Amino acid sequence: MMIRLAANLSMLFTEHDFLDRFTAAVDAGFRGVEYLFPYAHSPEALRTALDESGVEQVLFNLPPGDWAAGERGLASLPGREAEFRDAVIEGLRYAERLGCPRVHAMAGLLPEGADDRALDDAREAHHATYLANLRFAAGEAAKAGRELLIEPINTRDMPGYFLSRQDQAVAAIEAVGADNLRLQFDLYHCQIMEGDLVRHLERLLPHIGHVQIAGVPERHEPNIGEVHYPAILERLSALGYRGWVGCEYRPAAATRDGLGWARPFGLAS
Repeated sequence: MMIRLAANLSMLFTEHDFLDRFTAAVDAGFRGVEYLFPYAHSPEALRTALDESGVEQVLFNLPPGDWAAGERGLASLPGREAEFRDAVIEGLRYAERLGCPRVHAMAGLLPEGADDRALDDAREAHHATYLANLRFAAGEAAKAGRELLIEPINTRDMPGYFLSRQDQAVAAIEAVGADNLRLQFDLYHCQIMEGDLVRHLERLLPHIGHVQIAGVPERHEPNIGEVHYPAILERLSALGYRGWVGCEYRPAAATRDGLGWARPFGLAS
């Protein structure tokens, strides 16, 4: 199988300080890394970590707004367009320095506590804002030679998230019409919201720019839970996918102790 695994350093190797996780990932056999956000560290510090470990940076998220206050992205938020544009520029600055080919724009949350009519109005306003912001972001990313990704996230883990289903994401991609706007297909989120993972992969492959995995429902190692990942990854490889598969799960114990599932893909356990 032609599957390339990337370690999500926001979740894996948390036994180490963040800048030490790059080398820990390489020592375990990973050749690519992703994480949620780079902005707590300078681009120079991260570039050094990449160079010293020899690992490839494959993905991170654009600035999401005030994460500590509960914000989960800016792309669909009416009235925050200027802040989103600044986030795009900042994210692409990091991507350029780190040689990262793709960035993910989180959509953001719908307003809490709205009645049905107000929520319908909010969805319409968020949708219009989302498309406009994605057009801007995809254009800036194209100038920088980068891909822009969007990811449906399940509403159990992230209640109120604007983008939660695959068809919604594909409709946005097709409406924007930018060649570098792609789908970040997270099998964990899709299983919780929709299931039918293999058929989703087959149908959505032309749009997919990155894949992520985790066990369902606890988000532990991919060999824990209800999803049979060996069959899914075999099908993904057979379909011709040659991108990265991000390991975005929370280890049940120490990271290295749970990597036996990845031995067929060249990782040490």
